[in-house]
Amino acid sequence: MDQRTSRCPGGALLLLLLCAVLRGSQPTCPSVCMCTADTLSCSGAGLSRLPRRMPASPLALDLSYNRLTWLGPGGFAGMRRLETLRVARNQLASLGPDAFADASALRRLDLSSNRLRVVESHCFRGLWRLEELVLFDNRIVRVEAAALQGLSGLQKASFSLNLIDDFPFSSVRESSHPFMTTLDLSSNRLEAPPWEEVAALPGWVQRGLFLHNNSLRCDCSMYALFRRWEAEGFDSLTDFREEHVCTPPGDNARSSIRFLKQRRFFQNCSFNTLSLPVLSQPMRVLLSHLVILEGERARLDCRTPLGGGGGGEDPSFAWLTPGRGYVDRAAASDDYNNDDLMSVWANGSLEIPAARLNDSGLYTCVASADLRRAANGTREVNLTVVRAPPADSFSTGYTTLLGCTVTTVLILMYLYLTPCRWGCCKPPGAPAADLYDPDAVYDRNAVYDPGAAVESRHVAFLTPLMEEQSGNGRLVQASEEQVPAPWCWEKTGLYETAFLDSVIKI
Repeated sequence: MDQRTSRCPGGALLLLLLCAVLRGSQPTCPSVCMCTADTLSCSGAGLSRLPRRMPASPLALDLSYNRLTWLGPGGFAGMRRLETLRVARNQLASLGPDAFADASALRRLDLSSNRLRVVESHCFRGLWRLEELVLFDNRIVRVEAAALQGLSGLQKASFSLNLIDDFPFSSVRESSHPFMTTLDLSSNRLEAPPWEEVAALPGWVQRGLFLHNNSLRCDCSMYALFRRWEAEGFDSLTDFREEHVCTPPGDNARSSIRFLKQRRFFQNCSFNTLSLPVLSQPMRVLLSHLVILEGERARLDCRTPLGGGGGGEDPSFAWLTPGRGYVDRAAASDDYNNDDLMSVWANGSLEIPAARLNDSGLYTCVASADLRRAANGTREVNLTVVRAPPADSFSTGYTTLLGCTVTTVLILMYLYLTPCRWGCCKPPGAPAADLYDPDAVYDRNAVYDPGAAVESRHVAFLTPLMEEQSGNGRLVQASEEQVPAPWCWEKTGLYETAFLDSVIKI
């Protein structure tokens, strides 16, 4: 058998097994989806259920334009890094309990253009990092009172283009949703919302409250509140002035009026009907950056025009953190003696006793004044925690790994590579002539055979004991017992033989 083509089948099996293990350890991309480093797009793939195996690394998942009818628990298992989820334009009729429990890092959730009818209290449980919730263009008729409970980081919520006739305004408070700035309830079926609860909303929520294109019933409480918003210059009124309509009572119940233009219907209204707070524009402070080493103490200030070192009335402070969610003085004081947790000081500063790598992220502070002023100031701090440099840059772990890798490669080469392809070595020939005999070395009539020269030649650096010096000064050939066995030489060319002969002459 030709030794050049012989291979050990165990080596090939080992390589195949190694490739299979490496392939199996990597996350798989569903065949109907497109995967990149941070995005998994399964849009328009005709899916009727979620793919069974999805990689855990993406930050964004797009499931729009499919035929999904239900999202149950465990559908997003392992996707702890997922921040954006789009399930728009499907056929979702309901959401199972803890449907998003495995995606607790979600910040943006789009469930628009589906068939949802009820937003239950368990739908968004555990999504305290959620910042944007989009539910427009569904068939929602009811939103349960606890549906938004626990969404302390929520900033924008859209319920437009639905069938909602009642909304739990009392569930949106400064203490529960300190960062909410937009609440869109336009194009629904609201007739007579509890205007006292609407007026009790935080000032920054009222600024972003959209109620146009509803079936509002004309009354003095409604008109007084909208007139105040108009005087404050709210964008929700100035941008949709024509779309704010109401239905007057009595004989004109079938017609609608644009009450921001047709003011004659409210000439008899008294504007002291509601106790309205004095609203002011929210104040935002520019983003600041802070970089510290792991284990160091971090203190983030909340300096806003309302407080945190700026004087004036003492506001209340709340922080939205990437690791613990909503944190205020009351929540922090419960675990004051625990050094691993955060604490909020009287001036609004947030202190982390020993920062960890996973504490990195965006920290948002809201300083709120009393309810009558309904003002707030916002400050954002981007904290980056970096690993402390090691005391000794030399890593024995990498050295050990490199040594093991090299050893493994050498062992595999020794076991599975093809051996010498020219067979066994030839037996040693007759002893060579005296190296200093000119007749033997320079025989002009001899036929030059490179192969024979190689076989009969003794090289000094290979056989250092081949020759000894005699008593009369001549060099004699060493005994055969002192000469080691010749190596298995590959036949060389003429130029290599001439080079070695020149070495011998020297």
